[in-house]
Amino acid sequence: MLVSVLGKTTALIEGVRPEQRTLPTPCPDLDVAALTDHLVGWLLAFAARAAAEEPAVDPNAYRCGADPAGEFAAASRRAVAAAPDPKLLGMMLIEYVGHGWDLAVATGQPVPYTDAEAQAALDAARGMLRPAYRGPGKTFGYEVEVGAGASTVERLVAFIGRDPVAAR
Repeated sequence: MLVSVLGKTTALIEGVRPEQRTLPTPCPDLDVAALTDHLVGWLLAFAARAAAEEPAVDPNAYRCGADPAGEFAAASRRAVAAAPDPKLLGMMLIEYVGHGWDLAVATGQPVPYTDAEAQAALDAARGMLRPAYRGPGKTFGYEVEVGAGASTVERLVAFIGRDPVAAR
């Protein structure tokens, strides 16, 4: 499942046109360029942690070079080869399905994740996210209510604090 999610996220990064880099995203305070930097920087950190190494870069300060999709794909191969433990795998699924949705919405691309991928990320999020991680100035927003007809991806992003209806 991780291979599929990371491959789909790579394709989303590849689909960003140069003129879209300054567009806002549903992720507060991140435009498309900053979100791309975040995606790559954190994948480099996850790959290092999966390999039981210290990350060589600060994921929050990372800036992509000329080929963000290539950087992401290379880090993806390293992360998958290191076989992350279940907790790290869950964190990665939350990160890449959630922020992949942000990137897709911001750039007008189709959201590529399956219900099974989104459900695995949602299950991980429900098991990990504590109230202390939510709210202004914190990693996640408060959960947003969605209707019964919401897709699994929409339920995930609502759980981590995005409003999928407002983002359309």
